[in-house]
Amino acid sequence: MSIGGHSRPGDVVVIGAFDEVPEHWFRIDEVHDGCITGVALTGPLAGEYGEPELRMVVRVATAEEVQQGTPDSQQA
Repeated sequence: MSIGGHSRPGDVVVIGAFDEVPEHWFRIDEVHDGCITGVALTGPLAGEYGEPELRMVVRVATAEEVQQGTPDSQQA
């Protein structure tokens, strides 16, 4: 299964804000029927494993964005 026909393991997506967690980047390990698994790349959950629901995906990061680095790495 793919998200919007474009996502697959290894892709980076933007997860929408929830609770006290801001919008953040997430690298996909696996795509399932109702969720994805992987690791948060930015924000307070950076480095943490997660299983966000597919509906939480705001968009797929472009190849250019990924090549330039995460938003957090650009703030140095």
